[in-house]
Amino acid sequence: MTDQKTIVLTGASRGIGHATVKRFSAEGWRVLTCSRQPFDPRCPWPGGEENHIQIDLADPTKTIAAIETIKQKIGGRLDALVNNAGISPKGPDGARLSTLDTDLRTWGQVFHVNFFSSVIMARGLKDELAAAKGSVVNVTSIAGVRVHPFAGAAYATSKAALAALTREMAHDFGPLGVRVNAIAPGEVETAILSPGTDKIVEKLPMQRLGQPKEVADVIWFLCSDQSSYISGAEIEVNGAQHV
Repeated sequence: MTDQKTIVLTGASRGIGHATVKRFSAEGWRVLTCSRQPFDPRCPWPGGEENHIQIDLADPTKTIAAIETIKQKIGGRLDALVNNAGISPKGPDGARLSTLDTDLRTWGQVFHVNFFSSVIMARGLKDELAAAKGSVVNVTSIAGVRVHPFAGAAYATSKAALAALTREMAHDFGPLGVRVNAIAPGEVETAILSPGTDKIVEKLPMQRLGQPKEVADVIWFLCSDQSSYISGAEIEVNGAQHV
C-alpha cells in the first residue's frame, strides 16, 4: 500500500502509548515504536518487530544517533510524531521528589526524556514531517500547570517546558505545513498511577479515571485531517480536573 500513513511514537510499550499503537494500527497506519525496551513479541500488532527502534531517550547522543535509523525506516515521509515517553522518578517508598530533594542528575535525566528528546526527534525528522504535511503531538500533563500530590518537581517542570515548546514549535514548524499540538492527560488508568489516586478521583467532576483509549482517541484526532487548522493548542484530557 503506497499511500499508507506512518507514525513514530515514543514510549510505546504501555499505557497511553500502547493504546495509541492500537488506535493507529486499527486505522491502517504503519506504526514505528520507540522505547527503552526491546520489542516484546507479545505485542499484538503486525510488523511490530521491524518497526521498533530501541532508544534510551535519557541519552541525547543515542537519541540523535537513532534519528538516522528512523529516517531509513520511514523513507522520506512522516505523517505523525507523538512524543509520549515520560519518566517520573520517585523517592523511597514511592515518595514525591520535591525541588528540595531531587538530585540534579535525576533532574537532568527527567528533562532529557520528557523534554529534550521531543526537540531532538522533531528537529531530526523535520524534512520528513514537512514532506507529508504531518502533525506533531507532545504529551504533557496536568502536573505541568499545578502542584500534583504524586508527580515530582522535575516531572512537573519538564511537562510545563514541553507545553511552552509546543507553542514555539507550532510557530516554527507552521510555515513547513506541520502542525504541533499537545495533550495534557490527568488521572489515566495506567501503570504510572500512584497509590492514593482514588482520593483524587473522588474530587474529579467526572468522578472516574480516564482510560488510555480515551487519550489515544484525542491523539488520533490531532493527527487526522479533522484537526487540520488546529496548531499550538494544548488539549486537556482530564475529566475537568483542571477546572
